[in-house]
Amino acid sequence: MIITKAKPFPEILQSLEGEKTVFLVGCSECATVCKTGGEEEVVAMKAHLEQEGKDISGWVVLDPGCNLLEAKKEFRKAKEEIARADSLLIMSCGGGVQIAQEASGKVVHPANNTLFLGTVKRFGHFQEYCSLCGECVLDLTGGLCPATRCPKGLLNGPCGGAKDGKCEVNSDNDCVWIEIYDRLKEIGRLKEFLASPVRMHDYSVNTKPASLVLERNKNRRGNQ
Repeated sequence: MIITKAKPFPEILQSLEGEKTVFLVGCSECATVCKTGGEEEVVAMKAHLEQEGKDISGWVVLDPGCNLLEAKKEFRKAKEEIARADSLLIMSCGGGVQIAQEASGKVVHPANNTLFLGTVKRFGHFQEYCSLCGECVLDLTGGLCPATRCPKGLLNGPCGGAKDGKCEVNSDNDCVWIEIYDRLKEIGRLKEFLASPVRMHDYSVNTKPASLVLERNKNRRGNQ
């Protein structure tokens, strides 16, 4: 899940300065869970902007906000409302903002700051567990990601600065490498890990911008 945080309302107003009519776009998935772009938040934003003298030509909550085909389909339905708007205010992640621009060709403004790929600990509590590094080593580290959970991103063991099991960068955090050691010992994989050579991370798999095209399967019988 992409974790977002709403920009301060004065900052949003400043970005809309000089623009009278605005069309609002939300997201039914990540932004809804983060309470930054679901229907409830879009309706509330509409009311706040109208109180500031803005004309809201319409709004839509895309399912999801980062799907280009979905955006084009919904924008066709709201063609007149979007055409009348000076700009679109996008209440989703940065990916959704760029999708909205591509689908509409209009000026777009982000209503949120995009923070990280997160997991849901419980309602309203999110934690970053994955950095999208492109080469997963969780099978080697007992299911704990050092690239993300170590502030230094160390992939070859602890830095030596931990004290009483706590990270020297942030004493509120446990040292993930101590956790990895304890976890591997618990599941009987410690000797195997310590005996294996350190594998260098291939950063070439995470070049920007990334893309992936899934190829359609050919006739299976014909490939046998």
